[in-house]
Amino acid sequence: MDDNDIKKLEAHLKRTFGNPHIALKARPKQKDSAEVEMKGEFIGVIYQDEDDDGSFMFEMAILAEDLE
Repeated sequence: MDDNDIKKLEAHLKRTFGNPHIALKARPKQKDSAEVEMKGEFIGVIYQDEDDDGSFMFEMAILAEDLE
């Protein structure tokens, strides 16, 4: 995932969720993904879709303790 992809995805997430605090950071050891943060807190990972060139998947875990 290059800088252009990261900027494009970050802008898309900010528009989609109406939240200017979303930021993407490159992962140094994994070139096919980026970390998603909100106000500096890690919330998930975006991966390049292996089956559909130019598409991406957003994965966000929701822990039971976060729902309390």
